[in-house]
Amino acid sequence: MIKFYWCPHTRAARVAWILEELGVPYKRVTVNVDDESAPRDPDFVKASPMGKVPAISIDDMHFSDSTAIAMYLADRFPENGLAPPIDDPKRAAYLYWMIFTPGYIEPGMAEKLANFPTNKAQFSWGDFPSVLETLEAGIKEKEWLLGDTFSAADVLVGSSVYFMKRFGAIDGNEALEAYLERCLARPAYQRALQMNEE
Repeated sequence: MIKFYWCPHTRAARVAWILEELGVPYKRVTVNVDDESAPRDPDFVKASPMGKVPAISIDDMHFSDSTAIAMYLADRFPENGLAPPIDDPKRAAYLYWMIFTPGYIEPGMAEKLANFPTNKAQFSWGDFPSVLETLEAGIKEKEWLLGDTFSAADVLVGSSVYFMKRFGAIDGNEALEAYLERCLARPAYQRALQMNEE
């Protein structure tokens, strides 16, 4: 049984989404990340030394970070088709999009929201406009990032597009708005988002 450490309105929604897509049994354990003095499950402490969610415990493994968890779960349950096999030609694109959220979108959003000066040549993500252009080109005229196949990469990127939409960062971008609508139409994502309201 997977123990899933979660807090509403956090990156844990990504792991909730992938767990719902996989349809595997799990136990959700709520963690109050705002209160460091609150009692903590010992497995959560092992999984997340920084006290961040999401985190999971499965078998004798305990680890955190939404991207690491999504990559692990997609490969752990290959029968669900959320990750191309290692020898599939789509695997390279899949890995690129899997790290696009933490490597490009999140620092780009930090740049945008903090309004700090950019240095496209030196910042690993370039700058926020470049992030949007790359993402739009990656999804334009396709249903999903890998074409007609939904994958764990869409969970990570789709949840980030949802976040960007909430901050008005994709307003007027037809390709990204349409992509977000396709993500939101997935029953598994609806169930994951509903957890925030419970």
